[in-house]
Order: sequence, then C-alpha cells, then structure tokens
Amino acid sequence: MSVAILTDSTAYLPAEAVVRHGISVVPLSVVVGDEALAEGTEISPAEVAAALQRRAPVTTSRPSPEAFAQAYRAAAEAGASEVVSLHLSAALSGTYEAALLAAEEAPLPVRVVDTRMVGMALGYCVLAAAEAAHDGGSADQAVEAAMARAKGTAGLFYVDTLEYLRRGGRIGAAQAMVGSALAVKPLLHLADGQIRPLEKVRTSSRAIARLEELAVAHAGADEVDLAVHHLAAPDRAEALAARLREQVPHLGELVVSEVGAVIGAHVGPGLLAVVVSPR
Repeated sequence: MSVAILTDSTAYLPAEAVVRHGISVVPLSVVVGDEALAEGTEISPAEVAAALQRRAPVTTSRPSPEAFAQAYRAAAEAGASEVVSLHLSAALSGTYEAALLAAEEAPLPVRVVDTRMVGMALGYCVLAAAEAAHDGGSADQAVEAAMARAKGTAGLFYVDTLEYLRRGGRIGAAQAMVGSALAVKPLLHLADGQIRPLEKVRTSSRAIARLEELAVAHAGADEVDLAVHHLAAPDRAEALAARLREQVPHLGELVVSEVGAVIGAHVGPGLLAVVVSPR
C-alpha cells in the first residue's frame, strides 16, 4: 500500500528533505496590499520583512480547498492508495479546515491531521510520518508516528515586539501581554496549538540567553533534533545554533532556516525560535 504524505508551506522543511521523502507541499499565501502571493515561490521572507518595516498592509490566507483537492488528485494519479495530510495548528489558521473540505471529495482516503504545531515543529511530524510510510507503514501508522513526534516537541520563540502578532490576531492567550508587554522582550511558546506567553525579559540579549537556556533544558539528556528559525536575523540565528551545538549532549540534526513569508508576516523581523524535537 502506498501512502502519500502531504503538508503545507508553514512546515518550512529543507528542500532536500521534501525531495528525498516525496512530500507534497501546498502553499499558503501572503497578501501585501491587495496582491496575494504564494509562499515559497512568489514572495520571499526578505520581501515580507521589508513590507512590514514600511508598514504596508500584510495579511495571510489559507490555501483554497481546491488547492488541496488538486494535490489529492495528483497523489491518486501517481499511484497512492491513501494520503496523510498534516498541517499547522487549526487554532492559528483555517488551513486544516480547507484540507478537510477537500478530503470529503477526494478520489482516495485522506487522513487530515491537525498537528497543533507550526514551523519545523510541524516539519518533524511530517518527516516522522514520511519515514513510517517509506518503511511500509499504513496511514494509521504514519499518523501515529507524527503525533508521537508532536507529543514531545517544544516550540520556543523570541520576538522583538508583539506588535505583528497583535495585528494579525494570532497571539491568543498572549493578548494579556499586549500594552505593558510591548515595552519588554517577550518569550512565547506553542501550547495546545496556540501561541502563549512564557516569560517577560527586559532586554533582547537576556531574552535570547533565556531562550537558549530553555532549549537546552527541554533537550535534557534525550537524543533530539533542533531547528533554529529566524526572520531577518541570520547572524543571531547562526550564533545561537553554534552555542546549542556545544550544549546539547545528544544532538541529532540541527537545521538553521529563515521562516517563510506566512509566519514572518505575523512575527516580524528579529524573530528567533528554537524547536526541540526528541527522536
């Protein structure tokens, strides 16, 4: 039985991993002004950062159900007997809902999964599912592998300001931090599929040091993969990654990557994030 693995563009998987595992990726869109542009092909993170800095109107849009329907038809035509479709948290986007709608009319069984993750926290779930499918596992086994990976994965991040998350309405419970917290450097994390406040730190240098401490603590003595994400902060990301390489005792793979346009539109320039995912 051939199980196809599909995700959306907010997984921010390395291109070589997408090719190696045969993963299909459906893009979300970024809307700058009145122009909708597909993430990954039509707009870059740098272009989003520049638009945000000049205070241009920037919003995001989920894929249409038809975009997923086309991807599911393509999987069937390529010989798949089932599809596992893994997506960013439904609490952050309507992407999961659009995938569900398309799955109802798909020409083959589709398991649509709300991983309650985003970024490489989602990406590691997708890779776990792809490895299970490659080893001959069923769709159920691929989903089980993905959610087992999600269960232990932590997403921690620092933003220079909550302004962009506030504008996009994506801070959920962190709303309480808006106002007085705009004067501090917030640390946030993914919890129950939402972005929630974790700690308030007075300076950016202290916040980044604390982000590092938390990532090392989450890794503990487990064998883990790490991802360091950033937006328009490559030097800080590489420096953080270098320190984590020294401090995490059982480090598997470490990915350093700039987040794509969709997440970039909501976090703003200066983002640093660490995903800790036990193997």
